[in-house]
Order: sequence, then structure tokens, then C-alpha cells
Amino acid sequence: WGRAQETYGEDPFLLGEMGCALVRGVQRHNVIATPKHFAANSMENARFTVNVEVDERALREVYLPHFKRCIDAGAGAVMSAYNQLNGAYCGHNQTLLTRILKEEWGFDGFVYSDFGLGCRGADACAAGLDLEAPDTLHYGPKLLEAIDAGVVSDQRIDDAATRILRKLFEVLSRPDPETYSMASVACDAHVALAREACEKSIVLLENRDVLPWNRNELSSVLVLGALADVENLGDHGSSRVRPPGVVTPFAGLRDTLPPTCELIHDPGTDLQRVESMSASADAVLIVAGYSHKDEGEFIAGEFGDSTEPSMGGDRLDLSLGPEQEAMILAAANSNKNVVVAVMAGSAVVMENWRNEVGAIVLLFYPGMEGGSALADVLLGKVNPSGRLPFSIPSTVQDLPYFDRDATEIEYDLWHGYTKFERDGNRPAYGFGHGCSYSDFEWSDASAVVDEATDSIRAEVTVRNESARPGDVVVQIYAGWAESSAEQPRKRLCGFERFNVPGGGSVRAGVDIALEDLAVFDAAGSQWTLGADRWALYIGASSDDRDSSRLEVRLPKRTWSIRER
Repeated sequence: WGRAQETYGEDPFLLGEMGCALVRGVQRHNVIATPKHFAANSMENARFTVNVEVDERALREVYLPHFKRCIDAGAGAVMSAYNQLNGAYCGHNQTLLTRILKEEWGFDGFVYSDFGLGCRGADACAAGLDLEAPDTLHYGPKLLEAIDAGVVSDQRIDDAATRILRKLFEVLSRPDPETYSMASVACDAHVALAREACEKSIVLLENRDVLPWNRNELSSVLVLGALADVENLGDHGSSRVRPPGVVTPFAGLRDTLPPTCELIHDPGTDLQRVESMSASADAVLIVAGYSHKDEGEFIAGEFGDSTEPSMGGDRLDLSLGPEQEAMILAAANSNKNVVVAVMAGSAVVMENWRNEVGAIVLLFYPGMEGGSALADVLLGKVNPSGRLPFSIPSTVQDLPYFDRDATEIEYDLWHGYTKFERDGNRPAYGFGHGCSYSDFEWSDASAVVDEATDSIRAEVTVRNESARPGDVVVQIYAGWAESSAEQPRKRLCGFERFNVPGGGSVRAGVDIALEDLAVFDAAGSQWTLGADRWALYIGASSDDRDSSRLEVRLPKRTWSIRER
């Protein structure tokens, strides 16, 4: 999916936690937060036409929970999706917009369309679409005609208007509404925050004892790749950002390395030159990956200009392509101190080269301070602590079927780490994976069920065996103790970041709500735990090798669709 960079990963619990945190942050200001695109919008090129078929259980467990968490966090608006869901366009889908969102979930905000083709007629209002955006192509006079024809009721119009005005008045009635000047843009505090966010998100995928580099032992560093010294912030569509300045990876190293160190940049297109230059360098950084031309919002013939090539869209190839892979292998052939920094919005298949290089970092699209943050990680000023929000496969054959031009597609329960585990396939790098410069020992995992609060307290001791302080992300997964072919073996249900001082330890605890473990019983139209014996996996990633397994007995609990 080309727009995976705009979201938070493959897991509904992670999506929901990150999404509702953003909702709370945005709405702390005089702004209405809008989760989008509601719902099952996971294809880009075919987004205007594709019909996504999802059964009730998969819809409730996989494709809606993160939206529900955002609604519970107080989101004031929701944007509908372009695609069809079970035969009805999302902006015209009464089951989705009215029955589930407004009636079952109690959403009191308003729903507006994705721009243009998100609304295809005034009948969308009857289904629950309160506002057409960005203009009235199908509402306005045509909506009046639909009211006169009895297609849309007066009560539905009153409801839509009330919902819109309610949220606007909530913002306008604040006693001291915030105002902002242009001086706030990229002010010192915000630049520092951008840098911190990037530092904490960089994922060290692999390290064969080459990182961190010792800046005092470097006399020459070679930087390879066309992306190393250009602004590369991802999508050039709806999520495009325009900071006043961007620190590229090359610039970040240039500003951080001592002046005695020779720093050279080469695009890496001449493989003989790559081998020769790599052989004479103390260290090599390769910046490889994608740009807005390769993924992101699909824009055919750049903004409608047929003379311009299309940009963005879903990827047809999850590798870096033959040219960039050849550059990596050429450098690794003559230097063992090669680090590859991958710039991409989601998973990249690395099998052709990942075992040949000294280290791999996933940089994502790192923002305006990305180059500075990367340099601090490479040189050890920052201890990497990012964790993968998705699985990286060894081969695309292990992933769900994908056709970016499909007109019909079926989504089910199985994707990401749940599918890998069901099929017995091991990913190259699993969900939640991330290395550190510190050595951590995990011990004494425990879990206590509190029936009074319908919660579980999971704890584990994490000791830092090295002198360098570092962060861990304690991850809790849960599943039925007895395996079932119709039930994922485990799913994420809690996580939290902890700092562990060098030579010290922490007793890390995470609280889990029982309702976050529930599975949907379509026959009974309710949520249930479904089993009394559950397994908890407490550790550093979704991989069993990184966690301790505990069994707990849970009380019998059910929740109606309005309660959960």
C-alpha cells in the first residue's frame, strides 16, 4: 500500500493507541481531529473503484478497532473512504456511517467525504455523510432536490447540521482559544522535537558489531546513494510537508564528524568506482530506498497534466531494485564496515543483500532533522530504540495476495505477524523488532488478573548489562492457550517504553484491559473472551524467542457491540 507511510503499522491495537494519542494532541489546540479513511482503505491506485469484501468478524477485529479507539478519545470528525465496502461506497454506506459509527459507537461528531469522488450523489446524506468536501458537487441544490423527492429526510438534515455546528461551537467557545504566528513554524522547540521524534523512531534492524562508529577513529567516510543529499520527506500528495529546511543524511554527517575526517558523497552508479572508493574508506554509509515518485498518494499525470509522469501509488516491487542492490553489494564486496540506511514508508525486502553488510537502519521518511538524528545514531550519541510497526518478509510470497488494479478484493483476519505465525513462516524482521547498543536481560515475567477492574497487570524485570543507558519497549501479546485454526495465536494488547540506566534494571509493568483481548462472536453479535485459559507473551518483539510465555485464567466476560 503506497500510503502506509501515513499511518502507524500493521496492528489494530498499535494503530489505535497511536491514533488516539494524536487525536488528544491535536484537539488540545483549537483544531478538530479527523481519523481517515473510514474504512478498509488499504489500496491506493484502485481506491476510487475497488470493492473490499470483509466478513463481520474481520471487519470488527481488524479494520475498525483503531477507528473506535480514536472515537473514544474524542475525535470530532471522521473522513469517509473512496473505496466500496461490501458493495457500497464508504461515503454511501449506511451500515458503516450510521449503524456502526453513530448508533453503536455513539459518535457525536460529523462525517465528511474524501475530496471529490468520496461523495457520488445526494443520497450519501441519507446514509450518514454529513458534509461533502471540498465543494458541493452533489449537495447544495441537488441535496434540496433529494429532500423534495423524499430521498433525504428533514430529520437527517437537522442531524447533519447539528453535528457540524456542535463541533464548531466546541472549538469556538473555548475561553482562551490559541493563536499562532509564523514565528512558531520551525522554532527552536519544534526543531528539537522533530529531531527527538526521528531519533526515537529510527530502527536498528541489524548490527554485526560495526556500530556505533568511533568518530575519533574515522579518517574517511564514504556516503553512497542518490538519496543521501536530497530532501526526501515522502509523499507529495495530501500528506506533503514543507519545512523551511531539511538536514539530509550527508549534511548530518558533515556537521557531526570532526573536520579531520574526509567525507565523500558519490551517487553510486559506477560499480567499479563504488568498489574502489569503498575499499579505501574507513566506513561506508549507503542511503537507499524510495521517494514520492515510488510510493505515496497516487497522482496520475502529476495533477492531471498528461505530459507529466504519474507519481506515488502502490508499489509493485518491495525490493530496492537492481541498481541500488548492486551498489550495496559492490560496496560490501570491498568493505565490511558498510551501513545501509533505508528510506521508505513501509516494508522493504532485503534478502539479496542483508547478510552481506555490517548494519542496517530503517530511517523511514525522517523529517527535517533526519540527517542530524541519523548521524547521532551512527556515531553513538543516541542509542537506537525504534521498533518495527510492521513485519518485513523474506519473500513477498509470504504476504497476502495483492493486485493494485483489483476491482474486487477480500480482506480477512490474516495479515502481518498473525499470518506469518499461522503459516509457519519466519519474517526477515518481525513486528516489534529493533536492536540497541545496550545488552538487555529479561527475567521474572509475571501477570496478575484483577477481576474487579477487568484488567491484567503484566510485569517483567529488564536489566541493562552494558554501561550505556538505553530504552526498551516492553510488548505484551495475548492469545488462547490452546491453539485454534480460526484464531490468531497472539495479538498485541499492550506496550510501553522504559529507559534502563547502564548497569541498572527496571521492573516494567503494563496494564491490559480484558476487553482488548476480546474476539467478535458474529453469531451472537457480541464480544467475548472465548476461552478461560490464555497465554501472555511478555518481551521485546512478536518473536517467541524474544519473550516469556505465561498462562493465566480469565473470567467469563462478554461485551455488547455498544459496550466495546
